[in-house]
Amino acid sequence: MHTVSLHSMVHEVALPDGRRYPIVVGGLQALPEWLDRIGLQRGRCLIVTDENVAALHLDLLRTTLEAFGWLPHALILPAGEETKSLTHLSQIYDAALAWGIDRRTPLLAFGGGVIGDLAGFAAATLLRGLPLVQVPTTLIAQVDSAIGGKTGINHARGKNLIGAFYQPELVYADPTLLLTLPEREWTSGLAEVIKHALIGDADLFAFLEAHWEVIRHRAAELLPQLIAQAMAVKVRVVVQDERESGLRAILNFGHTFGHAIERVAGYGRFTHGEAVALGMLAALWLSHQRHPELPFDRLCSLILKLPIAQPLDGLTFSLLLDAMQVDKKTLASRLRFVLLQALGKAYVTDKVSVGELQAAWQFVLEMRRLAVGT
Repeated sequence: MHTVSLHSMVHEVALPDGRRYPIVVGGLQALPEWLDRIGLQRGRCLIVTDENVAALHLDLLRTTLEAFGWLPHALILPAGEETKSLTHLSQIYDAALAWGIDRRTPLLAFGGGVIGDLAGFAAATLLRGLPLVQVPTTLIAQVDSAIGGKTGINHARGKNLIGAFYQPELVYADPTLLLTLPEREWTSGLAEVIKHALIGDADLFAFLEAHWEVIRHRAAELLPQLIAQAMAVKVRVVVQDERESGLRAILNFGHTFGHAIERVAGYGRFTHGEAVALGMLAALWLSHQRHPELPFDRLCSLILKLPIAQPLDGLTFSLLLDAMQVDKKTLASRLRFVLLQALGKAYVTDKVSVGELQAAWQFVLEMRRLAVGT
């Protein structure tokens, strides 16, 4: 297995009201030092994780914390989107309260986006707020979902419909944890990295283009830089728009189609990143119609390098349109889309016709047909 040479890289989320917290890219062994730096009092801490992460990494985290005088208590939940539920939220409440936490007890969310959202919401609501530390273990979580304070659970009517904005005290991302990710989870994360480049960092896009083959195969020496640059895009957006009242909506580039694809296909058939990649192709087509100077072929080319093996059978435009209409990004009954004015410059519009949406989906289907040679 590759090793990753780590020198801690730090961003800071500095919100307008004076709240601030560090985002660190570094080795897990240095996490306790950062817990000291942010002023957490050594003692009990609650770790919420899932079965997959626990099997691979929980022993290291537990022994690392114990060596610094922490008393960790781990709650291991099932892996998968179904865990983001009221049932498992209650399980966290029960375990935490039975253990005897107080308001100084930190909750460490040790996992991917599901654990980060679920455990984050638990931290936001237990005793009206526990110190939250996000320790993301997937690429999507490290560059995106662990940053910015979105927490929540799913409801039968849709994803993420119950939750709160609750900022962590620290986000700590160890790139070596990514080396054990399944291949589809890794490439799903790369889709989100491409998204960040498209909406906010032309230099990151060029970095991805120049090093794509080694990045795709997880070249260890590039991981810290890749993660830190992609994180920086999310940080810049969050500090300007904490509660998604404006600018933060650009992070949904590719997500209007992407969420519809997930919903129509049935959650689990496509990874989130795979669905977003298809959605980004549609969004690029819509963008190019408005901004012909956009380097359309170049931008599509990188997205098309993401391996997506799942067929698009059953994803008819009418079903996708119906799914978009119930998405929470719909405002006042009008669909909102994130489009690109230029590489690194995104904006939100609700002026997209149904005919344009259908043509955009036809473009995605054609790209898919050419990619598989049928």
